[in-house]
Amino acid sequence: MPNEGTRVEEAAGEGLGRVSGARRHAEGAAERPCLRRYAKKSFHTDVLRDNMDQSGVLLWVKAEPFIVGALQVPPPSKFSLHYLRKISTYVRTRATEGAYPRLYWSTWRHIACGKLQLAKDLAWLYFEIFDSLAVKTPEERLEWSELLSNCMSEDEVEKQRNQLSVDTLQFLLFLYIQQLNKVSLRTSLIGEEWPSPRNRSQSPDLAEKSSCHNKNWNDYSHQAFVYDHLSDLLELLLDPEQLTASFHSTHSSLVSREAVVALSFLIEGTVSGARKIYPLHELALWQPLHAESGFSRLSKTFSFYKLEAWLRTCLTGNPFGTSACLKSGKKLAWAHQVEGTTKRAKIACNTHVAPRMHRMVVMSQVYKQTLAKSSDTLVGAHVKIHRCNESFIYLLSPLRSVTIEKCRNSTFVLGPVQTALHLHSCDNIKVIAACHRLSISSTAGCVFHILTPTRPLILSGNQTVTLAPFHTHYPMLEDHMARTGLATVPNYWDNPMIVCRESSDTSVFRLLPPCEFYVFIIPFEMEGDTTEIPGGLPYAYQKALRQREQKIQIWQKTVKEARLTKDQRKQFQVLVENKFYEWLINTGHRQQLDSLVPPAAGSKQAAG
Repeated sequence: MPNEGTRVEEAAGEGLGRVSGARRHAEGAAERPCLRRYAKKSFHTDVLRDNMDQSGVLLWVKAEPFIVGALQVPPPSKFSLHYLRKISTYVRTRATEGAYPRLYWSTWRHIACGKLQLAKDLAWLYFEIFDSLAVKTPEERLEWSELLSNCMSEDEVEKQRNQLSVDTLQFLLFLYIQQLNKVSLRTSLIGEEWPSPRNRSQSPDLAEKSSCHNKNWNDYSHQAFVYDHLSDLLELLLDPEQLTASFHSTHSSLVSREAVVALSFLIEGTVSGARKIYPLHELALWQPLHAESGFSRLSKTFSFYKLEAWLRTCLTGNPFGTSACLKSGKKLAWAHQVEGTTKRAKIACNTHVAPRMHRMVVMSQVYKQTLAKSSDTLVGAHVKIHRCNESFIYLLSPLRSVTIEKCRNSTFVLGPVQTALHLHSCDNIKVIAACHRLSISSTAGCVFHILTPTRPLILSGNQTVTLAPFHTHYPMLEDHMARTGLATVPNYWDNPMIVCRESSDTSVFRLLPPCEFYVFIIPFEMEGDTTEIPGGLPYAYQKALRQREQKIQIWQKTVKEARLTKDQRKQFQVLVENKFYEWLINTGHRQQLDSLVPPAAGSKQAAG
């Protein structure tokens, strides 16, 4: 593989290229050094090969396809390996009809609705989730939003969707990994974790009890899933003539280059001694590794069994996963220990070592505090917020994804979320965010002020979900939205999709009545140009605000015309302040105001 090999050797010899600050801002995805430097810049090919002989290739399962791509519900039964193998064969026979190597929405709709008997909305949901993982510029995302916002009917929307296509083989892998959240009857009967425990390691402490419930963030589950199902994943990518009548591989089965390129959707790696991360196929096709990976330069294919054995040998833990972040990531003192309690906030990040697409921030046990950050540490990061109670948390930077889990009685104000915002097992919290997608499961009494171009997903176990329009702004908001490719239209905040219907009605959610609506003021000063709520407010809510303002003006006029004496004005002012103070205490807003007071000079928050 002359081209790929040259790239590996050049990167090892010269180190990771750095782009200028202006180009980095424009592209938004420049790679950064990701592994500890083991060698100097004069690192030559022979040194690289020596390191390979000593430590070899390191491969790991990528986190993002599971964090963002695996929907947190049991998959449709028709996503089983049996049906996916049939689809794999079917699409190759329809290559001229928009099925292979690119799968168009119209063809997937035909397969999903006509052959798998899925509802059209569900078929689109999985197609669109996978498309959201594709590498696209913010400008391309904004252009797509503009096309949709100009559509005047469902037929016009469908016409635009018909122009979309995804990588067929990667999409099959994406459908297969939905099995990550499959409900296992064996597990429910004997209480044993799935996949098999032989590949499961103990997660570092992050209130460890939750690790077995949220596999999307558990990199050990990702690794075990791929390891245990590697044969199935490879067989799913084989050309039909390489399979038996029962869709199984043989000892002589050959894997195409295109199949290994597709597997790079799930696996990446590096060579010990080098700092650059490579997609799986670049390493598998590198000439010094042909003997191990099973690649034949004559047939331009891989031996199935050699490739599988090589993958199993090289597969290791994700150096940028949650576990590594908690074990050896940089600890951040963004929150302060509260007097009179033993709870101590735990915040860690890997942004000092991880490339931009692998950034991660994990935050746990923030208690009775206001935490506010707009930081490069957060930019493009996957953020997990866990077990935070009675707090107000502002993360005012463009974020890659956010998961909020097991939090209580708190408010979260987020910068634009480029992919998924997911909540699980939360009670009485308020979330304010612009995001590509919102999904919620097992929540109770939560309120969501959302701006989103996709329908909010109401999964299983929710009670009293309240949806409301996005109602705040901060100076950098529109700039951050542009960087994440989020537009103000279309906005489907009020049109949720109930994915796991547990009753025959929609009583699981409500739209916030306009009479209960108030705008939210972010109490921090920042540089920037945004001075109003992006996209404005729906008419009914704007009307409610105007009516409330008119009542205030009438009240002020009444007080002015009362002609109170100086003593009466003082007495009246004291009465109003006392009532206001009572209201602050009764609503819990007093705590938020008190926590906005800057900390003492000797206890400044850590930078980052």
